[in-house]
Amino acid sequence: MYFYERLKDLREEREKKQIEIAMLLNTSQEQYSRWENGVRELPMHHFITLANFYNVSIDYLVGITDNPNRR
Repeated sequence: MYFYERLKDLREEREKKQIEIAMLLNTSQEQYSRWENGVRELPMHHFITLANFYNVSIDYLVGITDNPNRR
C-alpha cells in the first residue's frame, strides 16, 4: 500500500475531513489533497505529526508494515 492511500484510509476511519488534517499540518486543503492523492511528496516532518495524531507508527503510515501499533 502506498503511503498516500494509508493517509486517506486513516483520515476516513476517523471521520475527518481533509481541511481538518490540513489545519493540523498548517497547510491548505488543496495542498493536503495533493499529498493524499500521491501528486506531491509529503514532507518528513508531517509524517511525524500524522503518526502522533493517528497514534500509529511511521512504519505503518508509510506502508512498511500493516501493524499500526507503535513499538
